[in-house]
Amino acid sequence: MQTTASLKMMAVVKDRPEEGFSIVQKTISTDLKDHEVLVKVISASFCGTDYHIYKYDEWSQRRLKLPLTVGHEFSGKIIKIGPKVTKVKIGDNISAETHIICGTCEFCLRGEGHICENTKIIGVDIDGCFANYLKMPENNCFINSPEMNPLHLSVQEPLGNAVHTVTHFDILNKTVAIVGCGPIGLLGIDVAKAYGAKTIIAVEVNEYRRNLAKELGCDLVINPLSVDVIQTIKDATGGRGVDVVCEFSGNKTAIEQAFKYLKAGGKMSMLGLPSKSIDINIADDVVFKGITIYGVVGRRIYDTWHQVKALIDNHQLHLEKIITHQFPLKDINEAAKIMGSGNCGKIVLIPEEIYE
Repeated sequence: MQTTASLKMMAVVKDRPEEGFSIVQKTISTDLKDHEVLVKVISASFCGTDYHIYKYDEWSQRRLKLPLTVGHEFSGKIIKIGPKVTKVKIGDNISAETHIICGTCEFCLRGEGHICENTKIIGVDIDGCFANYLKMPENNCFINSPEMNPLHLSVQEPLGNAVHTVTHFDILNKTVAIVGCGPIGLLGIDVAKAYGAKTIIAVEVNEYRRNLAKELGCDLVINPLSVDVIQTIKDATGGRGVDVVCEFSGNKTAIEQAFKYLKAGGKMSMLGLPSKSIDINIADDVVFKGITIYGVVGRRIYDTWHQVKALIDNHQLHLEKIITHQFPLKDINEAAKIMGSGNCGKIVLIPEEIYE
């Protein structure tokens, strides 16, 4: 590592209010706070949130303050630690919880840091990981097992979203619907298999992703553009519907249909973010059916990370099937176009170009 007080690096920056990212040279100070670490990024992965930022949609326009180094899913090696860091050390290979929480608000103090009212998300609220280096609080760092495939390390953050969504309710020997088979939905299928779901039904419009869902072992994969989803699922479940819905799509129609094929007494975990208002028959589809709805925010800090580590360390997942593309970080705009096409699973980015 350089001994000067700063490092030169390549970074992916959102610096203009329009579609696309800029590749720039930046410097990062190597001065650290007491409980902060400096990380050299080994791999990063592309998220749906990054695609919203790439497009600079309405959400991005409301949320972002430009310029911003983007990216929030990564793995890396710790190259410097602050004077009071005790939980990690130089040389540790880590991934990180990307929600930086305050630790002092009502929600943090009662063990619900995932809904901390002062959360700052890297790559959204503060500079992120699509760069050669970044700083993180030591509490956000999780040490990776050394034998892990380096390509799999950066997907643990979105995998945590899938774990939180799928495992909030008991799915052992249950019939589970995975609605939306984007990268996190595909991870959700894998998690549902690992946690012992009896039957997994996937609902997805994109053929490429339907095929991936089949490869991951879904029992029934439905194209909602060609069949009646509600009737098809009821026919497959003896007319009663599914025990658990894991909603990853954020699609208005898909969400409204899910309330119709959710079994009485069923459970629904919702991660997808709809852009339109949802019409629900509260009386018939919620109250009289006695269902439970859970809104998923990120990962439970930090319980979900321990679940993720156990799944990976015990080789219970098939990340080699879900990670379908790899790009140098400098080709981020090309990766974004493929993400926009829907013809991909998870995309991993490697920051190969380092400015010395």
